[in-house]
This record gives sequence, structure tokens and C-alpha cells, in this order.
Amino acid sequence: MGMRRKFIAGNWKMHGLGSSLSEITPIAAAAEALGDVDVALCLPATLIQRAAEAAPALAIGAQDCHRNVSGAHTGCLSAAMIAEVGASLTIVGHSERRQDQHESDADVKAKAEAARDAGLSVILCCGESEAERDAGEALARVTKQIAASMPDGAAADWLTIAYEPIWAIGTGRVPSSDDIAEMHGAIRNQLRETIGGEADKLRILYGGSMNGGNAAELLAVPDVDGGLVGGASLSADKFVPIIEAAARTK
Repeated sequence: MGMRRKFIAGNWKMHGLGSSLSEITPIAAAAEALGDVDVALCLPATLIQRAAEAAPALAIGAQDCHRNVSGAHTGCLSAAMIAEVGASLTIVGHSERRQDQHESDADVKAKAEAARDAGLSVILCCGESEAERDAGEALARVTKQIAASMPDGAAADWLTIAYEPIWAIGTGRVPSSDDIAEMHGAIRNQLRETIGGEADKLRILYGGSMNGGNAAELLAVPDVDGGLVGGASLSADKFVPIIEAAARTK
């Protein structure tokens, strides 16, 4: 357990214009001051280059990439395009994309591999809906998703898993610590089945209404190696306390 450094990643989703860049400087300063936590911000593509220039020490990421290197894909961005403007990582398979853009596990796997081939690190998301949770299908759903989305050559130096109970994203509802421990343990076991010994080095983030008030408790749950943070990552005032909680969690 002590080997996996905590990782706090912010996902701005479709928020943020140039005026929002002022939030990044204090976040970068906190990340640097609290050296034993890895911190990243996954921004709209329009902000990546400016953010990377404004905060060169902070990991700046994208929220998606296309599975192909190039081609006739109007409005899409390849992993190489994202990397060229200063991103060092990207999210793939976020529940909002799986749902709204109808992305399959095969799409997510291909995107993760394309990102890796372009030199990007990857946060690969998985999670269950409220209906699946209520039907008792949460563990089966998520472990199946992991198995089917797992990129070839999965390794801890470039891949992170993020578990997001879809029903907890932005709702303020948070599963119990026992539920989170059960799910993260099941994901870890599925990773061991899928990729073997490397599984114990891979970080598994929790995503779903994490904030400064509950971060310490969530980050203390076994097999929770950090957080994928939505709304609270949009401002330094709300995001820095989460980074500080991660720094205190051993």
C-alpha cells in the first residue's frame, strides 16, 4: 500500500474560459508544496496550451481523445494533437461520454492505447448506474467493464483506473466507505486477473462528489489511491483542501 502515491486529478468537464486560468496558479503552487501527492487538471482542449504554459510544473490533461491517429473525423482531436499542446495525460471512458457519446468498452480500450502510443498517461473510468446498483449488479457491471476496457500492455507507469458510481457524480450522494472498499477491492482483484502482478502497482481513484469535507475519509478507504474530482476542481479554494487531505493520508 505504501508504494502507491496518492493521485488527485481534477476534471473541469465543459467548464472554463480564459478567465478561469487564474485558478490554476494557486492549485499548481499547492501541488508543488505538497510534494508527496501527484496532482493533475484535465481541462477543455481550448485551455490546455495556456494552462501548460502558465503552470509548467503541473500535469495538465485532456478529457478525451480519438482512437485514430488522424483521419476524416470532424470535430475530434487525436492524442498526438493533445500532447503537442502540452497535455501529459487524458481521461478516457468517462461515464458521461459512455452515455452521451455512446462509447463502448472497445472504444475506450482503443482510445487508451492511442493515448499511450502518443506518450500520454491515461485515467480510464468505470462505474455503474443507480439502477445497476439498486439491482445488486454493481460489482459485476464494473468488473466486466474493466476487463473489456483494459488496454494491451497496461502498466502502472501510464495507466490509472477511476471508479465513479454514476449516481454519485455531482449529486452529493456518496456511497458508504464499506461500499467503496468493496468496489475498489473487486476492481483490484479484476485487475489481478486481467494483468497479473502489475495490478498491485496500479492506482484506483474514487470519483463521485469528493470535496474538502469528505476527502480525508474517502482517501483512507483501502485501495482508494486518490480521487477524480469534478465540480470541486474548478476553484483553488475547493480543490486545494482535497490535495491537502491526500498529503495527510498515509
